[in-house]
Amino acid sequence: MDFTLKIWRQDSANAQGSMKDYKVTDISSDTSFLEMLDVLNQQLIEKGEDVIAFDNDCREGVCGMCSLYINGEAHGPKKLVTTCQLYMRSFKDGQTIYIEPFRADAFPIVKDLVVDRSAFERIQQAGGYNSFDTGSAEDANNILIDKETAAAAFDSAECIGCGACVATCKNSSAMLFVSAKVSQFALLPQGRIEATSRVLNMVKQMDEEGFGNCTNTGACEVECPKGISLENIARMNREYLAASLKG
Repeated sequence: MDFTLKIWRQDSANAQGSMKDYKVTDISSDTSFLEMLDVLNQQLIEKGEDVIAFDNDCREGVCGMCSLYINGEAHGPKKLVTTCQLYMRSFKDGQTIYIEPFRADAFPIVKDLVVDRSAFERIQQAGGYNSFDTGSAEDANNILIDKETAAAAFDSAECIGCGACVATCKNSSAMLFVSAKVSQFALLPQGRIEATSRVLNMVKQMDEEGFGNCTNTGACEVECPKGISLENIARMNREYLAASLKG
């Protein structure tokens, strides 16, 4: 398969960026999207040119590092997959593919396709944790939790913090990410101890990072590679209102 790639190139955070054209040929349909970029970078190395910078780590759909905007969609045309799980068979032979970084004021570009998503880390540090004694594991049935609640908490915890929700939202809102992190604790009794401070601190940090407001368009849920539900945003809003009233 042959492709024309239009890729965003930007030397540094303060440099002027632009789209550059590249050609790749004889790409197997079973090649992953990141492997295709590896092939292109090898060609650039052989030509003595600067390689294209892009984030990646596990390449197993777990870490969320491989965040690319592909043909106007976060992580590309396939649903419920990350960029590293996207294969070239999802495109047509000879197709032109536009590849850009996630764009949001809170995600400044570092170089080429790499953005700084440390804002997410600071939000989690503001309250995405529990304080309790460590030691040997407690008995599995020490605290009884119904199946539906446990499943909802696990679903929320599947958020990998890739930022697709922010990149997709017309307001660059981080509400889906923050609400997932709030929900994974709020749903469980172990997380109720610090529920008030958690939601207040995380929302405050989210606002300070410069993310936009949520208008319930729903694009974040559609493009989320883990299918995180909008129900988490409603839950976080309830948590925030209750915590504000306590204050």
